[in-house]
Amino acid sequence: MSVTAAPAPARSAADVRRDELAAFLRSRRERIPPERVGLPRGARRRTPGLRREEVAQLAAVGVTWYTWLEQARDIHVSAQVLDAVARALLMDASERAHLFALAGTADPAPGGECAVVSPELRQVLEQLEPFAACVQNRRYDILAYNRTYGRLLTDLDALEPQDRNCLWLTFTHPEWRAAVPDLEKTLGQMTARFRAAMAEHVAEPAWKALLKRLQRASPEFREIWDRHEVLCARAKTKTFHNAQVGVVRVTNTPLYLGDREGFRVTVYAPQDEASRERLERLQELAVAAEAARDRASGLPG
Repeated sequence: MSVTAAPAPARSAADVRRDELAAFLRSRRERIPPERVGLPRGARRRTPGLRREEVAQLAAVGVTWYTWLEQARDIHVSAQVLDAVARALLMDASERAHLFALAGTADPAPGGECAVVSPELRQVLEQLEPFAACVQNRRYDILAYNRTYGRLLTDLDALEPQDRNCLWLTFTHPEWRAAVPDLEKTLGQMTARFRAAMAEHVAEPAWKALLKRLQRASPEFREIWDRHEVLCARAKTKTFHNAQVGVVRVTNTPLYLGDREGFRVTVYAPQDEASRERLERLQELAVAAEAARDRASGLPG
């Protein structure tokens, strides 16, 4: 007498999605060489890419929890934790969107943009022209900017989004560095403020990734960082030497959007009439460049 095996229970949509999520995380983890995130490869490494415990460390989550996630266990995943994992695995905007879709969770920063930069805030930045203005966080990321600021130290539109960070540019970008007259003093002050701010963010992947990136790219940064200097105060006045319009002297006014994350709109108002005229000229150059790009792309202008 033959015995017929009972059919396997039907898999739910949630089961399938967890399996896809687990496979996607493994594929992203295995493609990242440890050197890319500042970790040593070691002589006995057999795992392609990163180990699970390394991802957990970079994302500041528990190793067991992350292992369960890659094993497709039925566990709750918060948007904040998914954000940390996405950053630790260096996901681009498309990969990040796929991750949150598989997890069935709303992305707190869809499209890779900071949720604090609303369309209304972008309008405010535009209305501040010809004054230069931008939105930054405590990590020196430039999250949004108006056309005048976009031409003040270099052409920000020509840079990749991940390179739009004032600390990174001041240590690595020749044109940006040339626009800062007292470069040595500025580097020391910015690094000291970064170290002071990082005390509250030492376990966060984005902060650790920026630190490691700077340490790999700049011996100058490594030397200053190793001094362990800290500074909280910010200079109220700044001088820039723009390659197109000359010396621009400004007073910077930070307008904070929230205490916890340190998001701020920084407005650069001219200190004198010559600087005002040069900011106006920068705005004119930016508008002309924008119109030229529109014509080249076939957009009505």
